[in-house]
Amino acid sequence: MQNIIYLWVTIILCIHTNNKCGFLVQGLTSSTDIEALKAFKASIKPSSITPWSCIASWNFTTDPCSVPRRTHFTCGLTCTADNTRINQITLDPAGYTGTLTPLVSQLTTLVTLDLSDNSFYGTIPSSLSSLSKLQTLSLRSNSFSGSIPPSITTLKTLQSLDLSHNSLSGLLPNSMNSLTSLRRMDLSFNKLTGGLPKLPPNLLDLAIKANSLSGVLQKTTFEGLNQLEVVELSDNALGGNIEAWLFFLPSLQQLDLANNTFIGVEISRPVVGGGGNSLVAVDLGFNKIQGYVPANLGAYPSLSFLSLRYNALRGAIPLEYGKSKSMKRLFLDGNFLMGKPPAGLVGAGAEVSGSLGDNCLEGCPVRSQLCTAKQKPSSVCRQAYRGRAAR
Repeated sequence: MQNIIYLWVTIILCIHTNNKCGFLVQGLTSSTDIEALKAFKASIKPSSITPWSCIASWNFTTDPCSVPRRTHFTCGLTCTADNTRINQITLDPAGYTGTLTPLVSQLTTLVTLDLSDNSFYGTIPSSLSSLSKLQTLSLRSNSFSGSIPPSITTLKTLQSLDLSHNSLSGLLPNSMNSLTSLRRMDLSFNKLTGGLPKLPPNLLDLAIKANSLSGVLQKTTFEGLNQLEVVELSDNALGGNIEAWLFFLPSLQQLDLANNTFIGVEISRPVVGGGGNSLVAVDLGFNKIQGYVPANLGAYPSLSFLSLRYNALRGAIPLEYGKSKSMKRLFLDGNFLMGKPPAGLVGAGAEVSGSLGDNCLEGCPVRSQLCTAKQKPSSVCRQAYRGRAAR
């Protein structure tokens, strides 16, 4: 009995001293996972693997899931509770350069694949569709190119998709709405083209800024998105009219459509207990919106930020804006607005900041921060109003 106890104590001590006793430690990790990890490392250029990086510690003379990890596999991956499978790859931002091997699809228990802030290039492997347990896919800030593989829309457990800051091109997959678990999607700063397909039904945050998306915003695209809180589609080539239904999405809080080619906006008054009551920020600046400033926006009870700057709006600033109790920042500069600003915006005690400059306003008091920028020359205003007095 004493010999058995001594043997177990010796084994435990050897394990905690990184096997310095020379015993052969049984491999724990699935051989398929090990081969996939080897292929993953081999696809990275050795010259980009610095000595202090996580990948540098991936030495396959040691089992990846053996513990404790004192010298090998010290970071960059985690294993399942039974130490037999890899369930996360989260690389450090060490400047790794290389491609993403299709053999990563053999890591079928992966929950997280995060290669953010490196220099991976090439296409995104369509074989990622085999990662049936994947919840987070982040390839942000790399140099991936080509199209988004339609096969990734089969990832039913995916909750977060971040492919922003790459060089992806082509159309968005038509089957995006198949990602029924997706909560956050960021495809910003790529070269994506075409219109928006029907979106995943359980999205909270949508960001596809700084691409080349075109077409009009269709109601069917956003149909059923009752949990959507954030829509960021600025810096694209979207056009047509922005219709009232968009502002009535039940949970919408932030809407950013700046720097597109929209020509009109239709806004209805919010209904008590209905959509629009959660809307906090709206940015429609730098478009081609014509007509009058939409007065109904002043009735949205939570709206604190509004930008309609640098469009082609004319007429007076709605009195509703001066009566809003929630408005804190207002940007209407760069239009052809005329008349006097509402006292609630520029009068004594007004707490709204922003800009009303570069318009055709009269009586905009310089003591108001909103009026510090100059108005357009009278000649420009007369021409805009075809000779009629603008101010």
